[in-house]
Amino acid sequence: SLHDALPIFHNCMKTYLVTGAAGFIGANYIKYILAKHDDIKVVILDALTYAGNLGTIAKDIDDERCFFVKGDICDRILADELFAKYKFDYVVNFAAESHVDRSIENPQLFLMTNILGTQNLLDAARRAWVTGKDESGYPTWRNGVRYHQVSTDEVYGSLGAEGFFTEKTPLCPHSPYSASKTSADMVVMAYHDTYKMPVTITRCSNNYGPYHFPEKLIPLVILNALDGKPLPVYGKGDQIRDWLYVEDHARALYTVVTTGVMGETYNIGGHNEKQNLEVVHTICDLLDEMVPKAGSYRDQITYVADRPGHDRRYAIDASKMSAELDWQPQETFESGIRKTVLWYLENQQWVGNVKSGAYQSWIEQNYGERA
Repeated sequence: SLHDALPIFHNCMKTYLVTGAAGFIGANYIKYILAKHDDIKVVILDALTYAGNLGTIAKDIDDERCFFVKGDICDRILADELFAKYKFDYVVNFAAESHVDRSIENPQLFLMTNILGTQNLLDAARRAWVTGKDESGYPTWRNGVRYHQVSTDEVYGSLGAEGFFTEKTPLCPHSPYSASKTSADMVVMAYHDTYKMPVTITRCSNNYGPYHFPEKLIPLVILNALDGKPLPVYGKGDQIRDWLYVEDHARALYTVVTTGVMGETYNIGGHNEKQNLEVVHTICDLLDEMVPKAGSYRDQITYVADRPGHDRRYAIDASKMSAELDWQPQETFESGIRKTVLWYLENQQWVGNVKSGAYQSWIEQNYGERA
């Protein structure tokens, strides 16, 4: 009967713990995996800090395939309770304080969440997944489990005019944020080496796309342009970043989590190197086309003093993803940025819900003083 078959069907499903999924990349990731794969369940753990927006994922939470828990990844008791209740197969850790400027203002918060929170999740997974010991004394693990750490290319530091970050590039962080992410990566690999824990790490270039919190460059420029406000550009705007459309990132993450080799790190890049000023010009030109006004949106560009320790160039070599896991980005920067601008134009209600008095004060504090 159907009733008798249901437990077998549910046993075949894979259950994910996705932390930080009310944030930009995490939200796009769960939307992608729920839409593309009907044999999974997702439990979202998010503390709903400044960059977490429950409204972004409200329609995804149905308490059948997708569940939401408000909580901190540093909470040991909560982590153990969730592992016991849901029997996770995969952990995908997006949860992190992630804005470099904020890390300069409050480094300790970043160290607590990004390092100790990661270690707490690893320990919860270890307690839940270890099944015994092998003949050498190493832990044995439940079949099919995986802990995945979502990292960033900022752990590599800054590049010169030539070359690319590869998975073997020495780690050389320059901000409290990137130092905390570097430390977390090293803790993850230490658990692999010490306990033979099944882990993978990905390091991505700058993401952009729908649901991006308005403090980041691309949504900030779009929304300030529409509001007639200055478009702040650090220094000369000659910093170079590799831009990755967020759905391409989500697809890459699904590939690594399900088929990546244990203990390996994979770089995920968009093959789209752009100077910050070029990105701002592209957005202004698209808005000139889509929402014409007197004059150009470029007239609103304002140069502000550069931030301390600002890395000059990031560029990712993602050839390992292509060669070993058959992944390539599907969006060019030109197609992805057009989709992104259109999304913000068509989703003003989401934008309005995200903006708050606290957010506006933060923008004024961090950009206003540098003008």
